[in-house]
Amino acid sequence: MTDKGVAIAGLGSIGREVATWLSTGGHGLALKAVSSGDDVKVTDWLNGAGIKVPVVPAGALSDYAEVIVEAAPPAKFDGIARPALEAGRTLVVLTSSALLVHDDLIPLAAERGGRIIVPSGALLGLDAVVAAAQGEIESVTLVTRKPPRGLAGAPYLEKEGIDVGEIVEPTCIFRGSARDAALGFPANVNVAVTLSLAGIGPDRTTVEIWADPTVERNVHRIDVEADAARFSMEIEGVPSANPRTGKLTPLSTIAALKRLGASLVVGT
Repeated sequence: MTDKGVAIAGLGSIGREVATWLSTGGHGLALKAVSSGDDVKVTDWLNGAGIKVPVVPAGALSDYAEVIVEAAPPAKFDGIARPALEAGRTLVVLTSSALLVHDDLIPLAAERGGRIIVPSGALLGLDAVVAAAQGEIESVTLVTRKPPRGLAGAPYLEKEGIDVGEIVEPTCIFRGSARDAALGFPANVNVAVTLSLAGIGPDRTTVEIWADPTVERNVHRIDVEADAARFSMEIEGVPSANPRTGKLTPLSTIAALKRLGASLVVGT
């Protein structure tokens, strides 16, 4: 059987780990191409890693692979996602917050025979949330605590004049809907959008964001009240080299790719 082709848009901490795993082979998937904002830097990394695939423009990835993994900055999202879905490809989305800005991509996928997959990323318990959403959910709340450096550069902080470098004690810097959290923190709290898509939507999902210098890990607590169950879950993720994301995210992406051709799939 021929391995299914995978292309990666964005070779940061997530994309590199996924590319390295794909290059090992033996799992029915093969890395066919990559794209990046810095072709020279990425080519050097690929050569150093012994990975021989072409570096191509993001819009051309669908010419090389059936599955496109989006692991790029939010500003690059549309230029990656739209061509892939227009070509009827499977798009694995890491920047889930961008789906709220480009919500026309969901009907586009349906029209062209494409598919959008959002891995669990740094969250836990999405199976339970998805299951509960088949009944009635009264409320979903996410409380995120991050070291201040993991929130630096967010548009909301710049708009409100908040300098996280000056925060010396746990401080709630945002409380609102997942939709507003996605607009204010597009590179920091994709977990909020992923949770909302699994459950009751971005307008009914409540999010609190704390800049907390007392924690060294990204802490996410989920509380759900539903007719089928009441549950609370908390996870402490180790930040990656990029403090905005955790080490669990690339592993979750790899797990999502494995499910594409798995003979046994465990979980909802």
